[in-house]
Amino acid sequence: MKPKDSGIKIVSDNRSAAHNYHLGERFEAGIVLTGTEVKAARAGKVQLKDSYAEIIGNEAWLMNAHISPYSHGNIANHEPVHRRKLLLHRREIDKLLGQTREKGFTLIPTKMYLKNGLLKCELALAKGKKIHDKREAERARQMESEARAAMSSRNARNRVD
Repeated sequence: MKPKDSGIKIVSDNRSAAHNYHLGERFEAGIVLTGTEVKAARAGKVQLKDSYAEIIGNEAWLMNAHISPYSHGNIANHEPVHRRKLLLHRREIDKLLGQTREKGFTLIPTKMYLKNGLLKCELALAKGKKIHDKREAERARQMESEARAAMSSRNARNRVD
């Protein structure tokens, strides 16, 4: 039997988010897009690096996300950078509003993906890292990498003997 396909295709990944922020709870949100934005996103022309989400007037908005103009779009093509509405439940919006206003969290999009034909955005509640936190994380990653390399070389030597 074949394993069932999850139907998820990642369109864009925000790798710098994990480097610059301590990521917490994650939420899945739908996005309101025009036709050419959807076609460009399906082609993978999305950049989330400097983007963030904001709660304005009890609605969630995705800011600074760059979706390149569709290559076959005509005069009705979209603007690459503008705010886009995020679709969340009222409870989720109220919770995010409280977290961002009172506890100082930021809403950062971590990835954009196609799920069963619909474009979704994963948002994470995030707290900014200080420079020493970034250095510490880099050091830990490097030590883990060295340990993994040492273990694999030891295992390779044992196989040869």
